[in-house]
Amino acid sequence: MDIPVEVHKVLEDCLFYVICVLVAMQIVSTIMKIDSYQSGEVMCERAEKAVIVPGNGAGDVYNSNWYEWVKNNLDEIPNFQCILKNMPDPVVAREKVWIPFLHDELQCDERTIVIGHSSGAEAAIRYAEQYKVFGVVLVSACVTDLGDENERASGYYNRPWEWEKVKVNTRWVVQFGSRDDPFIPWEEQQQVAQGLGTELHKFTNRGHFMTYDFPELVDVVKTHVDQ
Repeated sequence: MDIPVEVHKVLEDCLFYVICVLVAMQIVSTIMKIDSYQSGEVMCERAEKAVIVPGNGAGDVYNSNWYEWVKNNLDEIPNFQCILKNMPDPVVAREKVWIPFLHDELQCDERTIVIGHSSGAEAAIRYAEQYKVFGVVLVSACVTDLGDENERASGYYNRPWEWEKVKVNTRWVVQFGSRDDPFIPWEEQQQVAQGLGTELHKFTNRGHFMTYDFPELVDVVKTHVDQ
């Protein structure tokens, strides 16, 4: 069947219009991505790794608490890896040493879930005040040095916490805390939860989370790796 010339012309015009719209949409999308990248607002759709930041005084992290157990389990997630390394200045855990190490050596970025335990949790918060990360997991976090000289020397507690900057620099913050923690008062853990609006996993019998394993943490990472 022959198509009338007029109909053929209309179809050509419609096709041309559709192509122009699609091209325009692609151009706009590209421009928006460039603008977002330049402003530092682009974050990956899926996390590619986790970094465990231990508490101070942990010694060899592969023989301390749940660190190696969690690493081994997170390494089983497809297309994902967990980084666990001994930290420099492990006893005092000075901010001026740990933050550059997290950035330059461990390369925590917008593809990284930062997992911080005890003083490592404070390091994770301070890091996320400055740099974009995919997500943050805090275990036994606090907001003051609790009168401890070694904690005070770390430098994390000498100024207000910039909660809003952390919220801007990460997609989510999950927090684990236990009411029977012998080192961190529950009130301090609540201040972290309120300041960051964390997804708080509250326990009554886990102390300072110094066990061999930590299945709840692994489950959280598995469910948040692409959120």
